[in-house]
Amino acid sequence: MPTMTAAQQRELAKQDYDAFYADCPSRRLLDRISGKWVALVLAALGSDGPHSAGACAGEPRAMRYSELSRRLSGVSQKMLTQTLRGLEADGLLTRTITPTVPVTVTYELTALGLSLQEVMRGIKFWAEAHMDEVLSHREQFERGAPETVSPAPRAPSSE
Repeated sequence: MPTMTAAQQRELAKQDYDAFYADCPSRRLLDRISGKWVALVLAALGSDGPHSAGACAGEPRAMRYSELSRRLSGVSQKMLTQTLRGLEADGLLTRTITPTVPVTVTYELTALGLSLQEVMRGIKFWAEAHMDEVLSHREQFERGAPETVSPAPRAPSSE
């Protein structure tokens, strides 16, 4: 049996990634990126969140921790720190330390993070566009409205 290089082994493993398998490493990544704070951090760094006066809408930019914390209303310091560390570990953002007094730390999306931010942006737009419909369904569900039964799929006609 021929010996494989590390690169060949990684390529072989890459072909086998399937999140439906319990031991697939992509499950850990899916777990990380499905968190609400991840989506909001990506949106903020991608400048897709609420903007303060003079902020550049739509252009990704570096942000300081305190600015991210203010932008993400309701996030605890612990959750924001964990989220940023996880995203940095996965290569989705970079953390830059500038030796000033006090020290300045900024976070910025990498190319990989920008590609994910585009996907998350689509999900965010979908959620905003369909929120009324979702709320209506939730209300019906909570009232105990009868379930709707979908008709059985029809066989394709041979016309």
